[in-house]
Amino acid sequence: MNKLVLIILCVLLPPVGVFFAKGVGKDLLINFILTLFFWVPGMIHALWITTR
Repeated sequence: MNKLVLIILCVLLPPVGVFFAKGVGKDLLINFILTLFFWVPGMIHALWITTR
């Protein structure tokens, strides 16, 4: 998937961006929990996972 599309997904729907970047695993679970608490930590985590 295109890197720009992944970054846009990470901003709009962080768990979906992590799912497309890494698949189902601990990163997706961590991101889902962070997104449930507040949107910004989930978004930061998703961007970090996608761009590293």
